[in-house]
Amino acid sequence: MSAAYDLVIRGGTVVTATDSVKADVAIEGETVVAVGRGLGQGRREIDAAGKLVLPGGIDAHCHVEQMTAGGFRNADTFETATRSAAFGGTTTIIPFAAQHVGMKLPEVVSEYRALAAKGAVIDYALHMIIADPTAETLATDIPAMVEEGIGSIKLFMTYDRLKVDDEKFLDVLLAARRSGAMVCVHAENHGMLSWMARKLTEAGHVAPKFHAMSHPRLAETEAFTRLAAMSELVDQPVMIFHVSTAEGAEVIRAARGRGVKLFAETCPQYLVLKAEDVDRPGLEGAKLMFSPPSRSASDQDALWRALDLGDLQLVSSDHAPSRFDETGKLRAGPNPPFKQIPNGMPGLETRMPLMFDLMVNRRGMGLSRFVELTATNPAKIYNLHPRKGTIAAGADADIAIWDPEREVTLSDEKMHDLAGYTPYAGRVIRGWPETVLVRGTPVIDGGSLAVAPGFGRFLPRKGGEAARPTGRLVREMDPARNFGANIL
Repeated sequence: MSAAYDLVIRGGTVVTATDSVKADVAIEGETVVAVGRGLGQGRREIDAAGKLVLPGGIDAHCHVEQMTAGGFRNADTFETATRSAAFGGTTTIIPFAAQHVGMKLPEVVSEYRALAAKGAVIDYALHMIIADPTAETLATDIPAMVEEGIGSIKLFMTYDRLKVDDEKFLDVLLAARRSGAMVCVHAENHGMLSWMARKLTEAGHVAPKFHAMSHPRLAETEAFTRLAAMSELVDQPVMIFHVSTAEGAEVIRAARGRGVKLFAETCPQYLVLKAEDVDRPGLEGAKLMFSPPSRSASDQDALWRALDLGDLQLVSSDHAPSRFDETGKLRAGPNPPFKQIPNGMPGLETRMPLMFDLMVNRRGMGLSRFVELTATNPAKIYNLHPRKGTIAAGADADIAIWDPEREVTLSDEKMHDLAGYTPYAGRVIRGWPETVLVRGTPVIDGGSLAVAPGFGRFLPRKGGEAARPTGRLVREMDPARNFGANIL
């Protein structure tokens, strides 16, 4: 009897955001064509008995081969970043094409697309970082880039060379609304951060541990409150990146409760690490410097509650690697003050295993909720669903086959990115992806990378579900409050 399918994943437990069932998965070419029991023979078969068959993860917030405002690129290339993502069960990423002041947005996007096309081993979309919202950028470039399939914009409310002040911020929100783009935001009050860093430095408090103090909690809540008001004025959906505090989560809950079209994420580091973890001998704490910083155990409890309630809809890595050497964290010398240490740390490879262990093993939130927060919701919010983020007939065959009982002790040596370390070294994880497919092709097979750089494919997309939100993810807004939108 001739084979019915190109590939059959046989006898595993297939998990989606809504269901968990023992079934086979049949794949033809790049696409899932059937999910059920007793499916016909495949030309190739993978025995998944005792394993979990999950949608590949989608990491919607990561910095890859990105040029910083300081004029240097972070540690990873598209090849090494996507390699590490694949080993961790992630099959799609959405990094950034970063515009800086004076740069033309189409040229920036073209450069990043070329870098990704050369190196990526998994699929990818792009966000646009806009730091220079000129009249040309607003009127011409944003609509053109959205039409090209780059359907989301990132703005910063802080950092000297990146921040966009309120009036220009509103201009970008309006341009995004007219183009149907999503807007993502790093939201902290710039004045508070600058003032605190100056006062700490003047007092001689320059060790890495003072980084957390330089990002006061109020800087997050004030910026979230202001951002919600601007989103409401223009009636433009906004994604708030890396929520870190209980008060920030409360601002989001209140705004969503009155109908503001806010979405929000957190990251594993805010659920695992605490501010005191940065207090390490010498400069070791620099490895755990990221912005906003880690907070307290009570904040972690509040973030878990916000995930439970749906106030936070997804978990991303904010992978932003700098090596712990003169090319990265120690660029300013062997003993730099915290203000001269590049922020960010690696996380693409560990995001999915950490969240699996935390959500499924330790908190009992269930497999479907894990899939929802790490794959399905990112796909829906960023307009990749149903092609990505689920296992169903017609979807891309992006699949991670997990051994739920495999224990792995995280270590620097086990990581596949170029950062040279993991902030979670020594942590024991139970549950690990062993075989990873992208569009039906094994990318990780037998513990090795099985495809060449350039295998990954660009995913054009418009603004997504978040641009015109419906259903469970956000409440509809009362049009009577959309003052700006009603007159524009």
